[in-house]
Amino acid sequence: MNITDNFTGLQHIGIPTNDIEETVKFYKALGFEAVLRTINAEANEKVAFMRLNGLTLEIYENRSAVMSYGAVDHIALNVKSVDEAFKFVNESGLNNTKDSIHFLPFWENGVKFFTIEGPNKEKIEFSQYL
Repeated sequence: MNITDNFTGLQHIGIPTNDIEETVKFYKALGFEAVLRTINAEANEKVAFMRLNGLTLEIYENRSAVMSYGAVDHIALNVKSVDEAFKFVNESGLNNTKDSIHFLPFWENGVKFFTIEGPNKEKIEFSQYL
């Protein structure tokens, strides 16, 4: 599969916070709706997915948010096949984080993802809803 044919768009933008309730309240005031509230048990983090039209934010309380400009943690690209994206990234020598594919029980059937790092230290997550 051609890598460009595998991308279907921006899945979400990840924003860490030290106070999830205050952050959810702020984005609700901007018109966002909470579409999923859950716990990432592996990281012991409260998570909220907020959506406004086609834009989704993943807000997670990690208690170590930088709280300064540039604090967005990652952008997640939606892919049809995370396995194909992982194969492409590895064959292209772009897996500079040496990450592997992970699974989280978010959404109806879960999500598989992995992360690499861009040239400006930005995290790029390749994510597939199952």
